[in-house]
Amino acid sequence: MLDPRRWWALAAMSLSLIVIGLDLTVLNVALPTLATDLQASTSQLQWFANAYTLVLASLLLPAGLLGDRFGPKRLMLGALVVFGLASAACAFADSPGQLIAGRAALGIGSAFLIPLSMSLLNLLFAPEERQRAMTIWLMANSLGIPLGPVLGGWLLDHYRWGSIFLINLPLVAIGLVAVALLIPSTSGHRSRRIDVPGILLTAAGLVCLTYGFIAAGEHGWGSAWALGGIAAGVVFLTAFWAWARRTADALIDLSLFRSAGFTWGTVLATLASFALVGLLFVLPQLFQAVQGADAFQAGLRLLPIIGGMLIGAKVAERLVEAAGARVSVVIGFSLMLMGLAVGAFTRVGDSYGFTAIWVSLVGVSIGFTLPPMNGLALAALPLDRSGSGSALIQASRQVGGTLGVAILGTVLNTAYRNHLDVTGLPSAAAEAARDSASAAVAIGSPELTRSARAAFVNGMDMTLWACSGLAVVSIVLALAFLPRRTQATAPELATIKA
Repeated sequence: MLDPRRWWALAAMSLSLIVIGLDLTVLNVALPTLATDLQASTSQLQWFANAYTLVLASLLLPAGLLGDRFGPKRLMLGALVVFGLASAACAFADSPGQLIAGRAALGIGSAFLIPLSMSLLNLLFAPEERQRAMTIWLMANSLGIPLGPVLGGWLLDHYRWGSIFLINLPLVAIGLVAVALLIPSTSGHRSRRIDVPGILLTAAGLVCLTYGFIAAGEHGWGSAWALGGIAAGVVFLTAFWAWARRTADALIDLSLFRSAGFTWGTVLATLASFALVGLLFVLPQLFQAVQGADAFQAGLRLLPIIGGMLIGAKVAERLVEAAGARVSVVIGFSLMLMGLAVGAFTRVGDSYGFTAIWVSLVGVSIGFTLPPMNGLALAALPLDRSGSGSALIQASRQVGGTLGVAILGTVLNTAYRNHLDVTGLPSAAAEAARDSASAAVAIGSPELTRSARAAFVNGMDMTLWACSGLAVVSIVLALAFLPRRTQATAPELATIKA
């Protein structure tokens, strides 16, 4: 019997996820302040973000397994407590090392909250309700991303930088009460053995792979750190694949990949995340360096993506019911191709109105693609693998997003540097200008500003064409491999304690 509180429970989970989205982007607007107040070096500023990303990547799969074994509710409560304490630690940090440690602890909380909240969709909702629930879950997961710069920019204008982390605390408190009262306790499946070798191999593989991609984005694909990290990640994950094929109760059930819905839903969701995260990497720079917006305004200008996603997801929900997920996904990637292709014709003098049009179209495309693809993958998961399967989906998206920033950042930076004119500048100023368009504009030379803006827009256009190519590949894959109609089957309902 379905729990009558399930929609309220989804609201509780959604509130928790908004906190995670906020934390992903709110730090970006504070980096200049942190460099001054904490006397943080460039490397330490990078580790404020990387510590969170690497811990998140390493713990997603173990978190899912533990959720299957012990039930997701108690672990979600613990994760919210960790997230709240880590937020307070970040807010009152007085050295770069303390802030890096706090950010790593935030990654621990996020690694449990994301897959476990997703796994509950399988436990709480019937197949005919799951698409709508997935849409709400994804919107909550995305809403905090543009709100981070908006709230962060306003808080930095009025309060100390630590306030950008303190805003998490009331949301965490509300989330704790809501999860405790509204989400039912489930028995878990404690007969499953914990796959310690699998945990160690996948954690090492995902950390190395993620770090390799981060290093490639920062230092280039030829750097020893990038090549070494990627190579080590591939070796560890290959070793895990060999281990999982010959052991019972492996961390990842390889038989899931026999399902076309799970395999291609996960692959296509990863490709969509690649494009979306890459776009979110490019757009704030366009708004600030080229169009002259501040961090607060840049956050507001990202809102059309969320609006487009809401519209697209609502239409897709009905389309999936009428024609199946494949039709929605193909239409979604086609809309993505159209939006990105239009955006690739952006020029320096174009107004924000033009940008808002194609950005909104890409947002609509995400609404058409991500909820159905995640729904396909989720529907293939058996009840006792909901946590680990959801974690695998999210780990794939995490790697796809990191890879998107690395590859698309390389395309952007290469084209930018090739078209930037630094003739006559002192070597230190020229090097700073090559680092980013924002740094070039900050130098204050009118000629350099014009050159930097033109060079950045050229690089962005190349980046959007690269994303367009990815959309074409995704359309072909969807047509070739997604099932025409998905016969949703309800997993056996969990044992719910009163």
